Amino acid sequence: MNFPLFIARRIHSDHTDDKQKVSKPAIRIATAGVAIGLAVMIISVSVVLGFKHTIRDKVVGFGSHIQVANFYALQSSATDQPVVMNDSMMNVLSKTQGVEHVQRFATKQGILKTDNDFLGVMFKGVGPEFDSTFIHKNMVSGSIPVFSDKASTGKILISKTMADKLDVKSGDRIFAYFIGEGGVRTRKLTIQGIYQTNLSQYDKITVFCDLYTAQKLNGWTTDLASGAELTVSDFNKLSETSDIIIRNVNRTTDSYGNTYSSKNIRELSPQIFSWLDLLDLNVWIILAIMTAVAVVTMISGLLIIILERTTMIGILKALGARNDTIRHIFLWFAAFIIGKGLIIGDIIALALLFLQETAGIFKLDPTTYYVDTVPVEINWLFVLLLNVATLLIALFVLIAPSYMISHIHPAKSMRYE
Repeated sequence: MNFPLFIARRIHSDHTDDKQKVSKPAIRIATAGVAIGLAVMIISVSVVLGFKHTIRDKVVGFGSHIQVANFYALQSSATDQPVVMNDSMMNVLSKTQGVEHVQRFATKQGILKTDNDFLGVMFKGVGPEFDSTFIHKNMVSGSIPVFSDKASTGKILISKTMADKLDVKSGDRIFAYFIGEGGVRTRKLTIQGIYQTNLSQYDKITVFCDLYTAQKLNGWTTDLASGAELTVSDFNKLSETSDIIIRNVNRTTDSYGNTYSSKNIRELSPQIFSWLDLLDLNVWIILAIMTAVAVVTMISGLLIIILERTTMIGILKALGARNDTIRHIFLWFAAFIIGKGLIIGDIIALALLFLQETAGIFKLDPTTYYVDTVPVEINWLFVLLLNVATLLIALFVLIAPSYMISHIHPAKSMRYE
């Protein structure tokens, strides 16, 4: 039989039943400190994970994981620098290790105009291989057109930001103007759908249209495009896949002498990803503070319990119990308190996270945070690690206070009776 564990259980049950104990409030405070600390840590990690992944998916939805385009276009953000994206190059890119999907795109600056207002936008032409999963999740009204690379359907997809500014809706027809070397060209287009992602820098300018339409407006042949967007199968291996593209594609030239180059999403949107990376620092600070709170409350609680049990400690020593054995008794007792606090903290945190995930109670300003509710993502591995880490850290720091037991002498302890 484990003697320290047996005695610890008796002490714990004694404290549970006897409401006259002096240490009762201290134990409750220690339990609450552990519970609150763990709950805050779990919620913080879940919110940061949800926030980072939600924003990352939105940015990737517009720009993909990797873009392969004309070298000059990537360096200067020019829209009139094409590169050959024929079946041969598409085949090379799609067979690259780590690449899951490849789609062509072509861009053209233009103006949308109604009777009362006008708006400068960027037309993004996409073909039949366009992955509409991201846009589909963010549709407000209408539907996504079937984009073509063989003919113009005359249908476009605009954002809610544009629709509100121009006072148009799905199904309306609108004029688009394009300025080029041949002068001003006009197209009458139909708004088939309206989307909203809350990424203002994209929602303000991006209009989706046929790849064929964008190519013709630029005066390009059907084998030319602004570039190709690549989706990788594992975002954690983005750098490795980017390196493969750099080795196999970058600095090669097409039949027109254009030079291929590539950039991944972190290079295309460095400000957003730097901002997201800063959130990790906030999480570490919160984890440190909450761990300190739990540790301090546990230390104070343990010291009070030891002082209250001075007579018991003296009797155990008189019966031959060693200091290590008595220390283990109180460490086991502390483990019971910590365990109870961990269970309560888990219940509080998971309940709040589930409530936020289903009801979206806590709102955000989408113009600032890119989302309208606080996003959460429960990672069960992190939840388990936080529980284990809190338990181990709390017990480790309690080892030093437990040595106070060695200074208690059986004869002197009788004075507390």
